[in-house]
Amino acid sequence: MLRVTGVATRPNFALDIDIAVGKETVAVVGDNGTGKSTLLQLIAGLHRLNRGHITLDDVVFDSPEQRNFMAPQRRRTALLFQQALLFPFLSVRENVAFSLRRSGTSREAADAAAIAALNRLDALRLADREVGSLSGGESQRVALARALVLAPRVMLLDEPLTSLDRRTRADFRTLLRDEFCSLAIPCLIVTHDDADIEAMCTKEIRLERTTGFEPATLTLAR
Repeated sequence: MLRVTGVATRPNFALDIDIAVGKETVAVVGDNGTGKSTLLQLIAGLHRLNRGHITLDDVVFDSPEQRNFMAPQRRRTALLFQQALLFPFLSVRENVAFSLRRSGTSREAADAAAIAALNRLDALRLADREVGSLSGGESQRVALARALVLAPRVMLLDEPLTSLDRRTRADFRTLLRDEFCSLAIPCLIVTHDDADIEAMCTKEIRLERTTGFEPATLTLAR
């Protein structure tokens, strides 16, 4: 169970959140500027709570009161963005293996894991391709393989289908749905597309801006 409770401030607003996500896929929705990406960044460790706590089962990710903050690389949270953000100077296989190599895994073991992850997503044919030769859908598939190779405990997706064309988006949506089912971990996806929610999500977290004071506070509507 992933739990996020507390407040995090940004220059122009404060995010006030209290959620619990189990082994399910949950949509994070709301108008632009309501803190959807901030929520994912808090879970990933790219932004800190001002007060409250973030826990995954009995593991503490962030607790200002306890002065406990787990570094992002130790959380095993996978974060996918609108753009794949692949390294252009590495091959597809090297991109997928990069995080494992950085963590000290041998080249042989990292390459084998990368090949297995690509094969799992029916993308083995891309292994030796240059990143610049990939289509948008292929790039996102490689980014997903790079996330899966680390055996993540939480999946976080920030509008990963936005840049894809309609047909590719539908195919990738099906791929994500199947992967989420097999992973059986907390998955949060920021989206503005009702088709994403209908195809992949069991619940919805709606962030809303409360007016009347500054900074604005964002609250959860269940």
